[in-house]
Amino acid sequence: MSRRTTALHTKATWHNGNIGSREQWTLRLEPQQIAELRQAADTILAQGGRWQTTTRTDMHLPSWDGLARQLQQELEGGRGFALLSSLPVHELSLEQVRLMLWGIGQHVGYPEPQDAAGNLLHDVRDTGKDLASDNVRAYQTNLPINYHNDGADAFMLLCYRAAHAGGESRLVSAVAVFNEILRRRPDLAAVLQEPFDFDARGQERPGARPFQRVPIYTAHAGLLNVLYKREYIDLAQRWEDVPELTSAQIEVLDLMDVVCNELALSFQMEPGDLVVANNYDILHARAAFQNQTADDDGRHMLRLWLSLPNGRPLPPIFEHTREFFHSYRRRA
Repeated sequence: MSRRTTALHTKATWHNGNIGSREQWTLRLEPQQIAELRQAADTILAQGGRWQTTTRTDMHLPSWDGLARQLQQELEGGRGFALLSSLPVHELSLEQVRLMLWGIGQHVGYPEPQDAAGNLLHDVRDTGKDLASDNVRAYQTNLPINYHNDGADAFMLLCYRAAHAGGESRLVSAVAVFNEILRRRPDLAAVLQEPFDFDARGQERPGARPFQRVPIYTAHAGLLNVLYKREYIDLAQRWEDVPELTSAQIEVLDLMDVVCNELALSFQMEPGDLVVANNYDILHARAAFQNQTADDDGRHMLRLWLSLPNGRPLPPIFEHTREFFHSYRRRA
């Protein structure tokens, strides 16, 4: 396995000081795009259809073709993320919104399973469960979520309802983070390219161990690819087959979290906002949040994982990860 010992500079190497204002990385949906999306969803629902049975051809969205290509190019080869705004979710039912997100996702890429059960669309909301419990995943709580990436080439996250308080979103260029760690501590940049153990949280593939051993950064085909979940690295220590973290590993994990915070872009997602980001270039995080009541009116996000038609070549080690093996096999 090759190790990267020099900084990498691509369009996805940005930080909060040079990324520009929110308007520069936000794409406001045009009225025609919203109308087409709404009409397609309403027609399918009126005919008894559901998002689970809807294909790309069922969602006729000609005004989205150029936007879908723009997003694909921004995700792979561009800054690595974009924010779409102005979807009028306050006027829509949850089923309409699910179908619209599904249609958008199918025009940008190929939706992939997000868990061992094969679910293709996740509701990201507080279930009241404790992360300390076996196999509860961080997105099922209202706790802060450290910098991490999701599965497949990219994720889409749509805000249906915002929290009463908190829940701020953060994005950071994993490439910029690596470059900064390499500048400060080249010895620790080397440690990041050695294997770490990640708890699979019950989502491991059949016959696999309940944890996976993967470097945080893997250099391949001239690019850097990140896989990072600090909570799951720490939680993997519960397994007797997982060695205790070394002092160098703990030091670099702490440094990585510090650098992520220094370089990250922070923003609040409002209802109707849709963020899409490349999982190999971008890490994301979330602040803790509070809902006003204990009923169903709290913070509610909808999430897709997508493989991209223009996705990069992936390192062979990703074939055996629960996050990336679907995208890897599409290009094998």
